[in-house]
Amino acid sequence: MVLLLNKNSLYSTFGVSDFDSLDKNMQSMAPSMVEYYLSDLSSGNEDTYLNKRNIQESISIGEYSIYLDYDDEIYLEIADYIEDDLETASLW
Repeated sequence: MVLLLNKNSLYSTFGVSDFDSLDKNMQSMAPSMVEYYLSDLSSGNEDTYLNKRNIQESISIGEYSIYLDYDDEIYLEIADYIEDDLETASLW
């Protein structure tokens, strides 16, 4: 799932003014806290298209990836993990 984020909300949530500072700030925080903030920012946003050829910079934290494109738009990608069904069917 890929979401277009509001740049101002993202920067104010992490207390930064640009994408480079965002990366540095996230590295100094606990990963669970970063994931909590990103989960909160993603609520209410609709799935959108991201042309990965236009990615200028990226940050990856757990199942979240943040992309800055050449148009200065910021996208959040949330990995969709499909859990394998490890149980076998009953023979009876």
